[in-house]
Amino acid sequence: MYMTKRKERLTVTVDAELLAVANDAVQRGSADSLSAWVNEALAERAERDEKLAAMADAVADYEAEHGVITEAEIAAQRRADREAAIVVRGRVPDELMELDRRNRGES
Repeated sequence: MYMTKRKERLTVTVDAELLAVANDAVQRGSADSLSAWVNEALAERAERDEKLAAMADAVADYEAEHGVITEAEIAAQRRADREAAIVVRGRVPDELMELDRRNRGES
């Protein structure tokens, strides 16, 4: 999608921790080079931004036709999603259950 044969040289400043992660990926063979790692990261970000823009457009179109989605509707959908979810591993830790109850306004 965003990959082209034509490349351009770029000078950027990045966080040292991210540079270390990228260099480790190259050392492990997870990336061909630092440039390839950065190029892939930029492509993934561009794709993510494109998907988020499409989602925002879809929500705007829906709201234009049906009205603004309310907090109550979002909360109701969250409850429905939670009730429909299938737990595939273990149980939810008590602290996460408590956090979920607080987020829903339950004491």
